[in-house]
Amino acid sequence: QVQLVESGGGLVQPGGSLRLSCAASGGSFSRATMGWFRQAPGKGREFVVGISWSGGTTYYADSVKGRFAISRDNAEKMVYLQMHSLKPEDTAVYYCAARWGPSVVTTVGEYAYWGQGTQVTVSS
Repeated sequence: QVQLVESGGGLVQPGGSLRLSCAASGGSFSRATMGWFRQAPGKGREFVVGISWSGGTTYYADSVKGRFAISRDNAEKMVYLQMHSLKPEDTAVYYCAARWGPSVVTTVGEYAYWGQGTQVTVSS
């Protein structure tokens, strides 16, 4: 079992930045592929970015490429999502997710563990 807790969400103006954090406990974090997903009101949950267990492989959704950056600290069991140049369309609840296995995948159903989510609102 892996427990995930996100933090760092909030209200930010367009063009601003935020850093989300995900703290993991339980399980073998260093063997988990991690992902960030988001869900806007009235929409399905969508993949944002994933990182392999070593941190050597990352994969970004086209909508955030060049603006968001994922990183992980296996010693501290933390995953981070640095977000820059935020847009109103980035407004959503952001979820941290974990799956066993080395591959970064984009499908919601492939991730077995989820956090409770943190709200990000981009508005002036």
